[in-house]
Amino acid sequence: MNRREEVRKLLGMSVEELIKESRGRLEVLPTLDDLHNHLAESIANEIEENNKKGRPTRLILPVGPTGQYPILKDLIRERKISLKNCYFFFMDEYCDDNGYALPKDHPLSFKGTMDKLFFKHIDPELNIPENQVIFPDHLNIQKLREKIAEVGGIDTCYGGIGIHGHVAFNEPEDNIKNSEPRLVYLNAYTITINAIRDEVGGNLINFPRKAVTLGMRQIMSARRIRLYCRNDVPTLDWANTVLRLAVLGEPGDDYPVTYLREHRDYKVITDQNTAKKPRYIL
Repeated sequence: MNRREEVRKLLGMSVEELIKESRGRLEVLPTLDDLHNHLAESIANEIEENNKKGRPTRLILPVGPTGQYPILKDLIRERKISLKNCYFFFMDEYCDDNGYALPKDHPLSFKGTMDKLFFKHIDPELNIPENQVIFPDHLNIQKLREKIAEVGGIDTCYGGIGIHGHVAFNEPEDNIKNSEPRLVYLNAYTITINAIRDEVGGNLINFPRKAVTLGMRQIMSARRIRLYCRNDVPTLDWANTVLRLAVLGEPGDDYPVTYLREHRDYKVITDQNTAKKPRYIL
């Protein structure tokens, strides 16, 4: 495989060609708002359907994208969807230099973000029990594999895709497909793009260098995988390449998301802006 040539070829494809060649693995929505609504509706519908059948709902969830969570909390409230029989395993969490998960009051804490965007807005009679919300941290990281098995495995993994093809914080490394929950060192690509997107003024020097994450084994073992890939804003076209690799790229350690193409029930959802060709192809 020549990844450089592959990327040039993929970036040269029109949106129509991309959809055709992906053979049902790619759905392109008109706008970013449509993408967030699609993700919120997908989660709400899955929980509601399982509730009607008396089944638990066991999900891996991202904190990025996050635009779906204000919509999801409204759907739960309007449709009175109980979360009592849900298990939410969040993908990852930033750590400090010592490898300890950031406290909830830190502006970059994923746990704190979810409290502000979602959990504190859910009526108590509908809200998920606290012990059924699991964020990776320095205390539980070695127990997450067993905890997922204990609840019966994951029904659906919902997530995003990082600039270097990471899913959760599974960045390029040897044998990444078989990785387990662990402490990771974030690479320079991830730190740079996140320091641009996270409203910290491009503060590279103080941006977290470490994180705890679920492994690719946990993601690949989900019964379904649904990834939502987007540029955030039209002027920042960072996700066009990873989107195309996610649906058509040859699997390899250099872009971990490509391994998910081997999954039996895997789909990527994006918007027109992210699906289009970039202005320049290098």
